[in-house]
Amino acid sequence: MLDIDIAGIKLRNPLILASGVVGSDTSMYIRAWRGGVGAVVTKTFTVEKREGYSTPIITALRCGYLNAVGLANPGKDGIRPTVETLKSEGIPTIVSIAGSRIDDFLLLASIAYDAGADAVELNLSCPHTQNLGLEVGLDRDFVMRVIRKIKEEVGIKVFPKFGFEPRVIETTKLAEIAGADAVVLMNTIRAMKIDIWVGKPILSNRFGGLSGPAIHPIAVGLVYQAYEHLEIPIIASGGVWSWEDIVEFILAGAKGVQIGSVLAEKGYEFFQEALERVKNFLAKKGYKHIEDIVGLAHQ
Repeated sequence: MLDIDIAGIKLRNPLILASGVVGSDTSMYIRAWRGGVGAVVTKTFTVEKREGYSTPIITALRCGYLNAVGLANPGKDGIRPTVETLKSEGIPTIVSIAGSRIDDFLLLASIAYDAGADAVELNLSCPHTQNLGLEVGLDRDFVMRVIRKIKEEVGIKVFPKFGFEPRVIETTKLAEIAGADAVVLMNTIRAMKIDIWVGKPILSNRFGGLSGPAIHPIAVGLVYQAYEHLEIPIIASGGVWSWEDIVEFILAGAKGVQIGSVLAEKGYEFFQEALERVKNFLAKKGYKHIEDIVGLAHQ
């Protein structure tokens, strides 16, 4: 009832652990898998090891969370052991990668492919990391060249992840033309929280990425728009806080739904609880399979 195919990758259900939520700890990825997700996206890897920003790197808000971790990761040498560990558990594995040059993406994608990853997610939209984030995704020519090069020279499936910006739907179409196998919409949104008593931004990086319920309607709108322009699958991401949010994304046109910040509030139990509620919803509405409601809001 809930199994789904995304660009040839077979998932037992549409829930996907979002990148960065549980850091680089493979035991946490495995815990999410055993908790019920259909696939895992790793923490974003860069060519060189990154320590990330100094604390504070996250703060809770009324509407979610604001974080600026700074893409902390062990570098390219961490990809193979991570992928091999996850694949030994039978987990569909998507490796998130970021770079400032085409050669960076090619190297990282090659390592991921050789290790046995199912796809790479191109982080083209981190809102708080200079030269490795949103500005990279805004360079459309660069985005198209990266996708084409990876498809031609590596052959792994490519899922570019885009952020919220005025021309993002046009960019997703260009990504499809360049050969992307699916697109991910969307990343966190650049934002700030100021401590009024200290008179300074709370995060050490000043700006961070806003996640949680506040961005969910924006993400739903982007998925809905993209569905009307694209033939390739859409993976939704942004502010899932309930099973209803998952269904909403799928009705808007998503085949996969990434789960992130909600884990801090509801824990790994959220996966199974949400899946059971989605199953009940489908049964009550008379649908036999989750595929039956993909994009239904467009009819």
